[in-house]
Amino acid sequence: MPALTSVILDSRLWRIFLLGVSSGFPWLIIGSGMSAWLTDEGLSRSGVGLFGVIFVAYTINFLWAPVVDHLRLPVLGALGQRRSWTLLCQALLVLLILVLSLNDPSSDLWLTAAIALIVATVSATQDLSIDAYRITVIRADEPHLVGPAAAMTTCGWWTGASLPGVAAFWLADDLGWPLVYKGLALFMLAVALFTYLVIREPERPAASVRRAANLIAWLDSSYFDAVAEFFRRNGMKMALAVLGFIFLFKIGEAFLGRMAIVFYKEVGFTSEEIGTYSKLVGWWVTVVCSLLAGFISVRYGVIRVLFAAGVAMAAANLLFSWIAVVGPDTKLFALAVVVDGITAAVSTVAFVAFISEYTSRLHSATQYAALASLGNSSRTLLSATSGILVTQLDGDWALFFVITALMVVPSLLLLAWIACRFHARS
Repeated sequence: MPALTSVILDSRLWRIFLLGVSSGFPWLIIGSGMSAWLTDEGLSRSGVGLFGVIFVAYTINFLWAPVVDHLRLPVLGALGQRRSWTLLCQALLVLLILVLSLNDPSSDLWLTAAIALIVATVSATQDLSIDAYRITVIRADEPHLVGPAAAMTTCGWWTGASLPGVAAFWLADDLGWPLVYKGLALFMLAVALFTYLVIREPERPAASVRRAANLIAWLDSSYFDAVAEFFRRNGMKMALAVLGFIFLFKIGEAFLGRMAIVFYKEVGFTSEEIGTYSKLVGWWVTVVCSLLAGFISVRYGVIRVLFAAGVAMAAANLLFSWIAVVGPDTKLFALAVVVDGITAAVSTVAFVAFISEYTSRLHSATQYAALASLGNSSRTLLSATSGILVTQLDGDWALFFVITALMVVPSLLLLAWIACRFHARS
């Protein structure tokens, strides 16, 4: 188990944290921030839920992962493969957030959705480069740093998705969302400048540079070979079980997350209370627990931690059912946010470490993107129906959260099978 000082002193892990901030920030822009903006504009629950379809970009980004993995950008390519793609995406995000701030969702919802979809696509492309950086910057002879690296990227992601959101929700009622989004664009610009100054290009395997005579040969060497290598390395049954687990594990959390802001507002919490408890308190809990989870995963093993986190994640959802029954009780809200933050942090760190362990360094962006996209599909395509489910339940939020708690059960059964096969092989 690595010492805490190894995390504090290893500059690579802090760079991973910074990139995590950049990865999580767009989820505030087109996630919780946009949900609040649309709710304030009077959009229905089903409309807010279906707006989440834009996150399909995170589900299909594996389709262009080989491009990010192997295609050198003109001019910017001199900065390195990972740096150039990351900086390009960050620059585009700054411009797109400014465009969003100039648009009025109430007058042209389709245009807002189109811009948000482009934001999601650029963000999903940025994730390809960032995930590949994280996997390759940790050398093959440093498996003890996989958990801490997953912890730092999780801390960064929640920092980007939550901390700027504290100010955004505090100021939204007074300044309005358009002006708040202009401020958020400036934050993204600051992140891009820090990325340019502190990120260093990691070493990559020589075989990762692909040159082929034609498109078919290039696809075969960069994409199809990545898929085939995954199944060869794990075997068909284990590979399918891993894929099934990745797809199912986050469904309940995704349904909760998609409707959380709508739920908070319908129950009666103000934007300021949402910013304070959901964003600020949630951020502290998540960051601290993410760091601890990185060490716990190394000490007890990723599979054990995932199983425990899955059970705790289901139990945490039941607290939101309690809020639905009791009403806008800020003390209960704080408790639910703390418990949910703990379970989300531990489960996310272990989940990222789990996917990373099944990713080849040769095809880092392509394989990680495919596995992460599979997990994101439940957070995007399926969770987009969350608003419809609440409506079908006649607004029974308590029952809705009970259902989300039960959604984790199939994935835990698959994880138990994976654990048995893993121990049988050992």
